[in-house]
Amino acid sequence: MKISDACNHKKSLSFEIFPPKKDSELKNIDATLDVLCELQPDFISVTFGAGGSLNCNRTIELAKKIKQNYHVEPVVHLTCLHYNRAEIDEFARILTAEGIQNVLALRGDRNPDLTEKDDFKHASDLISYLKPKGDFCFLGACYPECHPESANKIEEIRHLKEKVNAGAEVLLSQLFFDNTQFYRFVEDCRIADINVPIVPGIMPVINAAQIKRMITMCGASFPERFQKIIHKFEDNKAALFDAGMSYALSQIIDLLANDTDGIHLYTMNNPVVARRICEGIQHII
Repeated sequence: MKISDACNHKKSLSFEIFPPKKDSELKNIDATLDVLCELQPDFISVTFGAGGSLNCNRTIELAKKIKQNYHVEPVVHLTCLHYNRAEIDEFARILTAEGIQNVLALRGDRNPDLTEKDDFKHASDLISYLKPKGDFCFLGACYPECHPESANKIEEIRHLKEKVNAGAEVLLSQLFFDNTQFYRFVEDCRIADINVPIVPGIMPVINAAQIKRMITMCGASFPERFQKIIHKFEDNKAALFDAGMSYALSQIIDLLANDTDGIHLYTMNNPVVARRICEGIQHII
């Protein structure tokens, strides 16, 4: 099933997970998947293998497990900045052979330890290249508060429109903590004639160090209410978990009340987080 079919007909619920870095942790992912798939998401996205390696057997293995064992549609992340056409062709061949149709096309983070290739500079290049090569549904990433490398919001929207024109049928947003930023972003997209579903991405705050690192990487702003939660509870793990979950739930409820296209939850492989969120919104999504 193509994700665009689900997202165009209902408010979608989806999760992101990442492949375990160690072989010894592969079995532990089953416990996470048991809970996530019990919650009946429309899809689960699987991040590209650790370090961005094209040798991403764990990514494919995990996507196959989700599809075959749990009958939930997987979305496989695919980056392109460090790969050439032949390498991308091989990855596309594997996806087609495994019956995996849905791809989140990404440029990928710059990595000083990896050589950047000249074949693909942007996610839109990857989509344009792969679109005629298989029956894929492409998703794209979007940044409500601008990609850290964007010069301004006008440039951000222009590049996003190029991505959609290339063939991205659904957009998944980077995490954010201020819903007004997301609403303003969606309005700007609609004005620019970007009319595909835009699904907000939410990450509950349960680890202060982790969330600060994520904010630095993606450029999300720190609302005053959010800052107070971090400062108040960062040394109390249990209290931060409860306060962070409450903040995320309040975000999600507000987003759904304002008729967003669904919710994409960054689970960090924590099934407790996913279950708590789903219990809180089960009657409104």
